[in-house]
Amino acid sequence: MIRQLSIFAENKKGAMNRITQILFDAGINMNTLITNDSAEFGIIRMLVSDTDAASEALLAAGYMCHSDYVAAAEIGDECGSLNGLLSVISDGNINMDYIYVTYNTLSRLPVAILKATDLMEVEEFLQARGYKTLERID
Repeated sequence: MIRQLSIFAENKKGAMNRITQILFDAGINMNTLITNDSAEFGIIRMLVSDTDAASEALLAAGYMCHSDYVAAAEIGDECGSLNGLLSVISDGNINMDYIYVTYNTLSRLPVAILKATDLMEVEEFLQARGYKTLERID
């Protein structure tokens, strides 16, 4: 499993830049970033080089954030790879909260990031079906 940082931020001009500046100043590298917004606030989810240091820096700057775990599974870089993973998950009757795709620079393969209730079960299930799960994204 991988630790993911989630930040609750106001949806206003320059908000992302302030967050990335805080992380830059703290020497934190962002490996993956995804945002979900609403009219007034948004959730920014990211995989970073040092989750604890990033959380400390953002909390000190007044942001609400927390870390949790997600599963990460490498998928192929060809048409239908994500569909294949989702079909396996569906066949296993696994309920996902959300999914997004990033990229592993070392293996040069896409990585599906999965949030579900029982992540250990998800990882074991995927490994048993030939998927490589990751403990970090580089």
